[in-house]
Amino acid sequence: MPDQSLSMVEKENLTYDVLSDVGNQTAREYGLVFSLEEKVQEIYKGLGINVPEFNGDDSWELPVPATYVIDKSGSVVWSFVDVNHTVRAEPADIFAALDKLKPAA
Repeated sequence: MPDQSLSMVEKENLTYDVLSDVGNQTAREYGLVFSLEEKVQEIYKGLGINVPEFNGDDSWELPVPATYVIDKSGSVVWSFVDVNHTVRAEPADIFAALDKLKPAA
C-alpha cells in the first residue's frame, strides 16, 4: 500500500522513488505472484506480519522478487527472477545490461 511505501521511505531515509503495487496487479501481469499456504500464514501472523494489510485486500499473496532492465521502447532486455527472496540480481550484471543500452560512441 502507498502508506507502507511512504513509511519505508521515511524510516530508511531513501532518496529514490518507492512504488506500490496495490493488489499485486503489476506482479500478476508479469506472472510473479504466489499465495502463502495456511501453515505459512499462521507463522506470519505469529510474527505480526499482516500480509493482507500490506496488500490492501484480503489476500495472502506475495510477489516474487524480480529485476528488469527495460529499454526506451518498453521492451524487457534483461531480467532476473528467483523465488528465493534472499537471492537477488548482482549489481554488476544489472550495470552490464544497462551499458548495452548506451548509444555507441
